[in-house]
Amino acid sequence: MKVVVSAAYSSYKKEIIDALNNFEKEGRKIGPGKRNILKAVVIKKKELNIKAFKIPNVVNKIAYRFFRKSKAERSFIYASELLKRGINTPAPVAYAEETTSFSFLKSYYVSEHLEYDLTFRDIDLDKKRHEEILRAFTRFTFKLHEEGIEFLDHSPGNTLIQINENDYKFYLVDLNRMNFKSLNFNERMKNFERLTPNKKQVEVMADEYAKLINRPKNEVFEKMWSLVDTFFKNRGKNRKLKKQLKKSVGIK
Repeated sequence: MKVVVSAAYSSYKKEIIDALNNFEKEGRKIGPGKRNILKAVVIKKKELNIKAFKIPNVVNKIAYRFFRKSKAERSFIYASELLKRGINTPAPVAYAEETTSFSFLKSYYVSEHLEYDLTFRDIDLDKKRHEEILRAFTRFTFKLHEEGIEFLDHSPGNTLIQINENDYKFYLVDLNRMNFKSLNFNERMKNFERLTPNKKQVEVMADEYAKLINRPKNEVFEKMWSLVDTFFKNRGKNRKLKKQLKKSVGIK
């Protein structure tokens, strides 16, 4: 197993390797883990998270072995890049890869554990202060864009939110799909499409973003809502089609 550990955690390497070798037996599982499994482990009194990525398909076994960086390595690299650009994410600790001479098997990403109060998914405009949080989240997204960060998995569960009186901190997780480049207006608006089909929430985000980008509110809202509406309609169609296909072949 190849294991790369950050300089800040170089003294933890042996214990990290032990934790990876015993991943199936040890640690506290976090979340449902349908595709990838996330666990919290304690090493030298420090709580860390280990994300185990599922074994890729046949094509990606070759691609990750010879041509592309693994999801774990990209997560490790992108976390460091985010921190350099002033964007919060749980500090990267290590990544590991299991391979054979001709194939890629498993990979793991290790980061510091972070306590948080809610995610975007928990935002409800009927609750006190939640519009404030949504507007602060929009300013955070604007900062991402200004820093040249296109977070391709900008979805409801991938930003952790800490609340401290009137201060809100946002931390990105699930980092393996990102681009670092200058974003045009359409790319900025498209980056909101996965977050919510709730029109009132989109109106608030459009209003806040319009102030930041110095464009008319109606222009920002119409573009943002068009992309959001299209995304969720297509996702609904795709889910319905998958369900029908599974039913036709007898898969429950």
